[in-house]
Amino acid sequence: MTTAAVPARLRGGGWPAFAARRLTRFAVSLWALVTAAFLMIHLVPGDPVRAALGMTAPADLVRAKRLELGLDDPLWVQYGHYLRGLVTGEFGTSMASGQPVAQVIGDRLPSTLQLAVLAFAVVVAVAIPLGVTFAVLTRGGRRRGSELAFTSVSAFLAAVPEFLIAVTLVALLAVGLGWFPVAGSDDASAYVLPVAALATGPSAVLARIVRVELLSVLGADFVRTARAKRLPARLVYVRHALPNALTATLTLGGLMLTGMVAGTVLVENVFAWPGLGSTIVQSILQKDYPLVQGIVLVYGVGVLLVNLLVDVVLGLLDPRSAIREA
Repeated sequence: MTTAAVPARLRGGGWPAFAARRLTRFAVSLWALVTAAFLMIHLVPGDPVRAALGMTAPADLVRAKRLELGLDDPLWVQYGHYLRGLVTGEFGTSMASGQPVAQVIGDRLPSTLQLAVLAFAVVVAVAIPLGVTFAVLTRGGRRRGSELAFTSVSAFLAAVPEFLIAVTLVALLAVGLGWFPVAGSDDASAYVLPVAALATGPSAVLARIVRVELLSVLGADFVRTARAKRLPARLVYVRHALPNALTATLTLGGLMLTGMVAGTVLVENVFAWPGLGSTIVQSILQKDYPLVQGIVLVYGVGVLLVNLLVDVVLGLLDPRSAIREA
């Protein structure tokens, strides 16, 4: 199959089938997520309203709160109300603060997104050049010492949990040396330690993947052909080798982004970051089930959207994969 023939086949039916398959998978996953979030409050042992308000709460208050939440209606009626609320952007009311859940999420979501996006940008900016550098330095079995040092350090950093990195950074750089704030998000310097805690492990993992993929590509026939044409080394690496090595890297990068969004839960609590991660822990402790429902749904939809975006981008970069799956 020639390169020119691939887009033509996609336009002829491969790409629409690929897109339809991905959108169907997204829709089914979204429905399962919404249903699981709805059932969450009904799977709590005992009366969730009594658990949230406390055992000493007056019976009239508990009854009024149950009526407000619609928990005395049949389950299918509650499910219908829940779906209509999601369509209109109504996630319910927080039991702890009395604020609309959508308002609480809207206030806290930007802080979490800023943290995750900055950390992902750092991962890409550090991991890809680092992986390429060590692939070039160690190709063909050269510089065994550099290879051993790179693989050992990156494996260690990849294995350390984010919260442990966060605690270490706080102890050394915030409390010990006083270079950065211990908590909060008042100025730009407050972003440094949380972003470093989130980005360290994924950077190590992605750098290893980039190195392995690039070493594999450098041994391919088309790279040897490019070298035989005496093309400049920079052109061989940037135009021929690197784009072919980034397909697997992009897949892993998308998965890392979803993992980093989830990792903000622990990191935000270490740094008292005013985002969804610290909010969901607080709402769990307060048994604020409507708020927990809403935040879980936001995290889940974020993961599904990132996975869908990665699939679409991979289909555009490697159209043959779309044809094979169509």
